[in-house]
Amino acid sequence: MKLSDIPAHDSVIRRLRDMADADRIPHALLLHGPSGIGKMAAARAFAQYIHCENRTGGDSCGVCPSCLQHQSFNHIDTHYVYPVVKNAKLKRAVSDDYAGEWRELLAESPWMDFDRWVELLGKENAQPLIYVDESAELIRKLHYTARKSQYKVVIMWLPEKMNSECANKLLKLVEEPFPDTKIVMVSDRPSEILPTIFSRTQRVEMMRLSDEVIASQLEASFAVDPVDALSIAHIADGNMVAAVKALKVSKTARVFLDLFISLMRLAYQRKVRDLRDWSAKVAELGRVQSCQFLDYCQRLVRENFIYNLNTPSLNYMNRDEADFSSRFARFINERNVLAIVGELNRARTDIAGNGNAKIILFDLAIRIILLLKG
Repeated sequence: MKLSDIPAHDSVIRRLRDMADADRIPHALLLHGPSGIGKMAAARAFAQYIHCENRTGGDSCGVCPSCLQHQSFNHIDTHYVYPVVKNAKLKRAVSDDYAGEWRELLAESPWMDFDRWVELLGKENAQPLIYVDESAELIRKLHYTARKSQYKVVIMWLPEKMNSECANKLLKLVEEPFPDTKIVMVSDRPSEILPTIFSRTQRVEMMRLSDEVIASQLEASFAVDPVDALSIAHIADGNMVAAVKALKVSKTARVFLDLFISLMRLAYQRKVRDLRDWSAKVAELGRVQSCQFLDYCQRLVRENFIYNLNTPSLNYMNRDEADFSSRFARFINERNVLAIVGELNRARTDIAGNGNAKIILFDLAIRIILLLKG
């Protein structure tokens, strides 16, 4: 991972480069900001830059032995620390026990999907933590001098996941670091880090990604249509992990759009019998997906209302949604938009509370008839 591989965050990358070039790297550095913005990728690129044997043009060369070892996650002077789960077969719980799963996560994507990490750990209901055994193991490793580089680099993902015993034990390491060791922490929630550790770090904040950056990443990596990419980026709210997840459920979104179109057309035509069948069809999706569908409907109603403002930059819809809205938006206006959204939200709340989905959805459909014609 090279510094030039990090999308956006130019000022942060420049600051990290200047630290390394001037040999003024703090003993404990904290990269923090929202999840899914590339903080871990920046930490990895920074470590590779520190260890590179032939820096070129303000970046690591990518071809020296150190760079190649970084790219395979095997650099001898780089140590990773990350949350894990306890295993009944093991007497302790440390990062090295899950090194294979960790390399798989890093190889899959640079965006660090925590849900995917839990899945790789094999315990979906567990809460991964950094346990006290990790602190003892890390201190043991750091007693050895750097093998091939001037500095050993510790990259700690989610230090807020340290339990209190681990955090208190590592505090001494942060207060009195080994002279050849640099610790780079990557945090989504810095306020949850032990205050005495947090106060001893040099902090670098990384901001959410812009919609344009996320859209360009989706276009480049997944060949997504530019209009659809921008729509997904807006929904993702600066989080690349959320954008990729939204992309993966695009088929579901197509089903939701078809159901939304059917609802509005049948309601406008007052086809009560067909709406009863529609209600049964949506109910068959199950409680969770029915709620997701109603969330989708609320978003699309709002987008159709905004469509009437004739300001395309305010709309975030894919091509199919925009095509339908070009004909439907005129039926959503200031007289009914709040009421329609309110009915959709009420139906969602009732279904989430284990109400009878068929009855709730049919009642919703009848109310939509009245609101569209009102």
